[in-house]
Order: sequence, then structure tokens, then C-alpha cells
Amino acid sequence: MTRTVVHMLRHGEVHNPTGVLYGRMPGFRLSELGEKQALTVAEHLADHDVVHVVASPLERAQQTATPIADAHQLELDTDERLLESINQFEGLKVAVGDGALREPQHWPKLVNPFRPSWGEPYIDLAHRMLGAAQRARAAAEGHEAVCVSHQLPIWTLRRFLEGKRLWHDPRRRQCSLASLTSLVFEGEKLDRIVYTEPVGATNPRVTGA
Repeated sequence: MTRTVVHMLRHGEVHNPTGVLYGRMPGFRLSELGEKQALTVAEHLADHDVVHVVASPLERAQQTATPIADAHQLELDTDERLLESINQFEGLKVAVGDGALREPQHWPKLVNPFRPSWGEPYIDLAHRMLGAAQRARAAAEGHEAVCVSHQLPIWTLRRFLEGKRLWHDPRRRQCSLASLTSLVFEGEKLDRIVYTEPVGATNPRVTGA
């Protein structure tokens, strides 16, 4: 049976000196450390059988994907389904006990954390990410693909595939900067999920990471 691996790669560190939730906002690119992380991941995957590289259209994802595509002499593809999730707190500080969450006018957005009420429904996010993963699997059948996306989309997809509830504590996500959540397929069936951290672990509580 044909084995195909789809690596869901979270982008590297972003330059975010004000610590806002930047979501889909333009102008947020990798920091100097983030650029180094992208190169480290490219080196980590250099001897892998990568034949397809695709990224979210956001700048930080494109920057993270470029060294990998270049290393394998591939054209970088873009898939809108790999985008960061929609969030009504975009542009604000949202750390617990800080910023927007302390303002009463924002409380109605928090009424249903299970959906969630402040942004894109988790199930919709999981479905579009699964579509992107399946497209990448088909494009790289028998080889490996790299999909560069964002923390919440990758973590939501993983929980969906593992049959876990989609609402969760964001502080407990296992999806560090420049980490790989690798989906191993046997034929069209998912066989297992392998998680690795080529640049080491990072704190999921850090806003703007």
C-alpha cells in the first residue's frame, strides 16, 4: 500500500512587539528568530522525499514555506484553506486578565466557548483543514507534502482526526512554533499522527507567537 506523509507545519515566530492577536491582519511577518526557524525546518526536511509545498496566503506562512520549497526546487503553492481562523478580537490584546477580555463590551463575544462564539466554528475550521490536507496528500501520493499553516487550524485538525472534542484550553495546545504535525497515510487512510519540534518547544501562552 502506498504511504504518503503530509506535514502540517506551523509558521515561525512573528514580529509582534505590541503583543496583539494579529489573526489575518496584513503586515505581520517573521521576526529574525522566525526566519532562522524557517531555515532550521528546511534543513530538517532536506533529506525527506518532499514533492509538494503549500502554504496559507498570509505572509508569515509564505516566508516559512519558501526555504523548504527552494531546498527541494519546488514551486510554492498556496491554499486559502490553510488560513488562520477568523477572530473578532483581531488587533487587540487578549491575554487572560489583560486587554480586551476585561472590557464589558467584548463579553457577549465569549458567551459560547464551545463553538466558539468569537470566531470561526471549530468544526468548519477542521473540515477546511482536512480538505487542504487531502489535497496535499493527493498531490504528493507516495511521497511527502508540507502544508504551512497556523497554530489553531493545525491543532483543531489534529483533535478532529484523533476523535477528541474540538473546544479546548488554548494554553495546552501541542503545536509549538515551526513544529510538524505529520499525518501518515496508508493509501487514503490515516494511519497515525507524528508530532516533532525541529526548533524546540515554545510556550503556547505567548501572545503573537
